[in-house]
Amino acid sequence: MISTIGRYILLMAKVFSPPGKRKLFWKQVVEEIHQLGFDSIPIVSLVSIFVGAAITIQLQINMDSPWIPIYAVGFATRKAIVMELAPTIIGLILAGKIGSHIASQLGTMRITEQIDAIEVMGMNSASYLILPKIISCLIFNPILIMLSIVAALFGGWAAGISIGGMSSYEFIYGLQSFPHNFDLAYAIIKTIVFAFFISSISSFYGYSVQGGAIEVGKASTKAVVNSSIAIILSNLVLTQLLM
Repeated sequence: MISTIGRYILLMAKVFSPPGKRKLFWKQVVEEIHQLGFDSIPIVSLVSIFVGAAITIQLQINMDSPWIPIYAVGFATRKAIVMELAPTIIGLILAGKIGSHIASQLGTMRITEQIDAIEVMGMNSASYLILPKIISCLIFNPILIMLSIVAALFGGWAAGISIGGMSSYEFIYGLQSFPHNFDLAYAIIKTIVFAFFISSISSFYGYSVQGGAIEVGKASTKAVVNSSIAIILSNLVLTQLLM
């Protein structure tokens, strides 16, 4: 484990060195934003809508005390989605989708000697291939999380008024109650940290592949598993530090 962490740190030092050809580099960033960001919008939206609906239904069923106002369901839904469910659950989903894509792509390039060809051309292959992925995730993952929050709140609103016992006004009033500006900032901070771990860890395992197609599959699995572990551990640490 210590050896793996050391190789990861050394690779990141190489990644964050100045890229060779800037025009090609920024073109690569735009392509990565499209592949890793825009292609993730459908799955993020779908999962968020149903997660928001499920949370609202569970809260509405359990908050049946006459001492608890019905608008508290909307307030609790907002807090749960913004502060924990959207950044963490969507982060884990992106670790599976983006992480496996990055690891398999770089692993395939490694075993087909495309990375070696880039280095023969005098370019920093780590910076050229990995840094655009990290930048694109840092830019677009917060956008995905904000989209996830909106979709989850919409799903919660639709579920809340469809099962009865709550009006649209009461749910929206709960969403707007007791606003706290730090909630969204907290979610974005976590998302940025998660995005870095997903992109860098997955790139490390893909870039370091040795062997053939079987090793690429193993690298993809390791990338997803270790990215998910990093997300869970960093979520605990960030919650302790920021809250």
